[in-house]
Amino acid sequence: MKDIRQSVRVALVTGAGSGIGRAVATALARAGDIVYAGMRDIHGRNRQRGADLLALARDEGLQLRLLELDVLSERSCRSALDQLLLEQGRIDVVVNNAGMLMSGVTEAFTPEQVAQVIDTNALSWLRVNRAALPAMRRQGAGTLVYIGSTTSRIHEPFLGPYVASKAAGDALAEVMGFEVRPFGIDSIIVALGAFTRGTDHFNHAHGPADGAVLEQYGSLPGRAAGLPAMLDAIDAACGGPLDVAAVGAAVRDVLAVAHGQRPARITVDAQHKGVEELDALHQARQADFLTRMGLDDLLPASARRSSHHHEAAQ
Repeated sequence: MKDIRQSVRVALVTGAGSGIGRAVATALARAGDIVYAGMRDIHGRNRQRGADLLALARDEGLQLRLLELDVLSERSCRSALDQLLLEQGRIDVVVNNAGMLMSGVTEAFTPEQVAQVIDTNALSWLRVNRAALPAMRRQGAGTLVYIGSTTSRIHEPFLGPYVASKAAGDALAEVMGFEVRPFGIDSIIVALGAFTRGTDHFNHAHGPADGAVLEQYGSLPGRAAGLPAMLDAIDAACGGPLDVAAVGAAVRDVLAVAHGQRPARITVDAQHKGVEELDALHQARQADFLTRMGLDDLLPASARRSSHHHEAAQ
């Protein structure tokens, strides 16, 4: 695979105004990359967040820039990439991070609410990729990074719409990863455990809209409100919570691996759920099936090695 990295990479991070997105954007900028921090309404409701990022860039001498980007609009995604490409001439890394959380009894969410979270957490990845991939294919290289969730492997009660959206995004990312790999494009899913601090996820979580259904569940909906405390207790038992900076460091470090040799999935999980074991089995079965189909050239290098080891053992 061709590696187009010159002195620095050009990276786009969506949802970079706060929390995990900001942590990833600053980690990459501190590593020397040119980073475009994508967010909505940079001259309005996100004006202060943008100003804070620009102040950080000035103080530390970082190449960190703001980019107006609404991941819910294909036109906005295309306009944002047009602006980035006009200024830089290439795009090396896209980090699909923008997302939202819904928490509550699943039946009480309306179909419209579930469609909204899937639109934000899964379809937005497709919109951003559709804007970036033509340039990456022309370059013959690039990297797509997705901020996923361990809930796509191990589900949790009271997070039904969110889990469905992350599982949908996970599947889209995996399949698109197969399809873009022949063009020299890497694909990496970063599966995160819960972060109850350092983000607005739980504070801004959307609840179910159908109150009549909630009443039929008695006291059970009250247990959903206790999710952050439950997760905090697990964090404490596992050595303490992780700061969102750990996600930025993980993305920075996986991008430091040679192009074409990076893992297709990594995990950052303070709750130590054990999704790595499920991932290993999933990768082995996936690799075996694609090999039998004659499509093993679409697998990441790590999966091809695992498949060959499996065949040799049989």
